Amino acid sequence: TPLPCPLTACRAPSFNPLPEADDLAQEMEDVDFEEEEEEEEGNEEGWVLEPQEGVVGSMEGPDDSEVTFALHSASVFCVSLDPKTNTLAVTGGEDDKAFVWRLSDGELLFECAGHKDSVTCAGFSHDSTLVATGDMSGLLKVWQVDTKEEVWSFEAGDLEWMEWHPRAPVLLAGTADGNAWMWKVPNGDCKTFQGPNCPATCGRVLPDGKRAVVGYEDGTIRIWDLKQGSPIHVLKGTEGHQGPLTCVATNQDGSLILTGSVDCQAKLVSATTGKVVGVFRPETVASQPSVGEGEESESNSVESLGFCSVMPLAAVGYLDGTLAIYDLSTQTLRHQCQHQSGIVQLLWEAGTAVVYTCSLDGIVRLWDARTGRLLTDYRGHTAEILDFALSKDASLVVTTSGDHKAKVFCVQRPDR
Repeated sequence: TPLPCPLTACRAPSFNPLPEADDLAQEMEDVDFEEEEEEEEGNEEGWVLEPQEGVVGSMEGPDDSEVTFALHSASVFCVSLDPKTNTLAVTGGEDDKAFVWRLSDGELLFECAGHKDSVTCAGFSHDSTLVATGDMSGLLKVWQVDTKEEVWSFEAGDLEWMEWHPRAPVLLAGTADGNAWMWKVPNGDCKTFQGPNCPATCGRVLPDGKRAVVGYEDGTIRIWDLKQGSPIHVLKGTEGHQGPLTCVATNQDGSLILTGSVDCQAKLVSATTGKVVGVFRPETVASQPSVGEGEESESNSVESLGFCSVMPLAAVGYLDGTLAIYDLSTQTLRHQCQHQSGIVQLLWEAGTAVVYTCSLDGIVRLWDARTGRLLTDYRGHTAEILDFALSKDASLVVTTSGDHKAKVFCVQRPDR
């Protein structure tokens, strides 16, 4: 008998309370939100789901999803779940729109209106009270979730990435001019971290909330002191990458950083010393398709990476469809899992050795990193998956796609 769908149960989960805030968080936390009594913009009711015209289904087939959100009229680039309850999603797309909606039934809560370019970044604050959206032109907006009102906006340079601080109402972003930015929201106090004269392509706040690691287009990596506004470590030359950085991740206690680049290398860096302690390169795969005429074999790239929380393992996803599982203690390749097409993103399930991938073939796959075995896959999109998010209890996967849809899949695994 099939397991009951956890969507009904996901409406009111209970999670452990947040850890106590550190100095920076306390410094940033004395923000009281003045409720502005403005009329709510837009109309939350009466959305008509029109049939999607001009979306050709190149990957028609079974639809394993429980809920489909269909209000976007172009590719949906990003998705994030509210961290406190995991009951809301925010999605942003090529239609210059962002929406906050309910996972259980796909019902719209409100539109984050006012963007004039593709919304490529969106996310909820640590306590789920605020939601931020950012578009390619660098316009960032923050909304208070309960009142559905815009409480802050800022125009930075062309936006590369955006992330909330893990314990305070503080927003960080990286822009094409090489700057990383940090704002208190909604009062707008701002700090900039000046990098090299090239885009700050990826960034991540370390778990201690006091430092951030930022990767740049010139292959350099900087670990910043958020309070002082100065770099603690700079990795460049042979220590850095030989191409633009694409992604960065940290392990649970923040002692290790993993960086990925178009140079196909993943570098393991000590957050304490700023030294590279390991380098992972893809090994050639016998089953790899031969390079055709006009194609470059160098077109491979690291697209996503992350640390397992229960074993000393790291996963690296490549544009050529390879998922590599590395053993950190021996720094050796443990498994290589092949996809038919490029990996867009990967996520580890908390508390297990299961890694999720989404790829250009529109499929979500679950892999057992201990054995390298494919556990299950989920289908339903008719175009590439561009982003995905996983609920904390790993009962739901939420995906966004070039087919103009976001979908919610119930994860049902007999091994749990």
